[in-house]
Amino acid sequence: MLGGDSGSSSDVYLDISWGRGLSEEDGNWLTSEFAVEEIKEVAFGIDGNKSPSLDGFMVLFFQACWEIVHVDLGKAIKSFFSSSKMLVEMNATLISLIPKIERPESFADFRPISITFLLIVYILLPFGLPYVNACSSRWNSWNHFNCKIEEKTIKETADALVSTGLAKLGYQYVNIDDCWAEIARDDKGNLVAKNSTFPSGIKALADYVHSKGLKLGIYSDAGYFTCSKKMPGSLGHEEQDAKTFASWGIDYLKYDNCNNDGSKPTVRYPIMTRALMKTARPIFFSLCEWGDLHPALWGAKMGNSWRTTNDISDTWDSMVSRADMNEVYAELARPGGWNDPDMLEVGNGGMNKDEYIVHFSIWAISKAPLLIGCDVRNATKETMEIISNKEVIAVNQDPLGVQAKKVRMEGDLEVWAGPLSGYRTVVLLLNRGSWRSAITANWDDIGIPPNSVVKARDVWEHTTLKTQFIGNITATMDSHSCKVYVLTPIS
Repeated sequence: MLGGDSGSSSDVYLDISWGRGLSEEDGNWLTSEFAVEEIKEVAFGIDGNKSPSLDGFMVLFFQACWEIVHVDLGKAIKSFFSSSKMLVEMNATLISLIPKIERPESFADFRPISITFLLIVYILLPFGLPYVNACSSRWNSWNHFNCKIEEKTIKETADALVSTGLAKLGYQYVNIDDCWAEIARDDKGNLVAKNSTFPSGIKALADYVHSKGLKLGIYSDAGYFTCSKKMPGSLGHEEQDAKTFASWGIDYLKYDNCNNDGSKPTVRYPIMTRALMKTARPIFFSLCEWGDLHPALWGAKMGNSWRTTNDISDTWDSMVSRADMNEVYAELARPGGWNDPDMLEVGNGGMNKDEYIVHFSIWAISKAPLLIGCDVRNATKETMEIISNKEVIAVNQDPLGVQAKKVRMEGDLEVWAGPLSGYRTVVLLLNRGSWRSAITANWDDIGIPPNSVVKARDVWEHTTLKTQFIGNITATMDSHSCKVYVLTPIS
């Protein structure tokens, strides 16, 4: 029926090899065979009048002629999943246009796409969504150790993530920051681990971390030297360094922006993106551009997360200002691509318990990467209670993946809110001021229908409030503290 060699393919090639790695069990499930009935369910779930298909037909044609087309369609889609290539006959992306709205009036109201690709997207979404958030929790060496890192510290940190139970909560990456390499490359131009601090080399360290069921991250820079100026950057060596990282078993790359040649990061960062993709190893790519040229606007094309702010420090003013800077870009975050307001300072001693709870809470509702920055080997009970709060982590990892935003501000009193899966809403009431104050979140502000009755779960107290709420919820908080509620509709 398709009228062509079944082995032919288009020039379009989708490299989907980079990003988060999965466990063997997850990988087997994602690559398992699916039935034509699953394709049928997707095809019949799309509005028949809005989706052009093969040779310009609407999806209504596929629905009406399902018994004729389903065999070829199933073969084409299964072939795509195994090869990442689409048959020429099924790749008619510009023949027709999908109206985005009911009565289109301009070209901008249409979106060109083939029905086959559309079906593939709909099939992939339920498979992929459970995993795109799960990369969000990690540990990074910089905030606590700066350049004073060594092999022993990294191994002990990996041990501690497992022994404390943090690994089971999703803290899966152990990330080495700056200062891990010798200042000079070897005679072949390769990066070399610093012998005095990493005598076994990075490959052996990665093997150790992997043996714990964890992943190893590393640091480089889109410049000639890293920010410390104590090791080389990767500018001009992108492909060579990417191959080195992959050969060592690296799972994550933080890529900084110091000591470059003056060219824009939008020129330098894609080079490393392509180099990582060529390695065929899943490596999470974190763009550490500090937010200078608004990487939230372009980062999704190049990496998995992007810094929206300059460096954080362990103070209240620094923390809340980074939260403010990051919130501006809330609409641009989504599953697979996250705004990064920098690493967590929880447990480093510069703020009190309430302030650290605010810190962790805002990062969590913002769907920011939860990058622990303290010494987890010696974390206090108070610190552990904050960074191991399962209910707050669940908000951060919610599969809907929508970043919360400020919805109301009255002086130093703020209401932040965002949708969660299951028709729930997370709301954060924040007192940034110096006096104890009451804050009210109104349904109109947080996007709940006005007459809705909800129950409220306090995720820090781990209790469901006895009162049911209609129209608003109010709480009184001390200075520099917050309340976080998950609201679930009852009626």
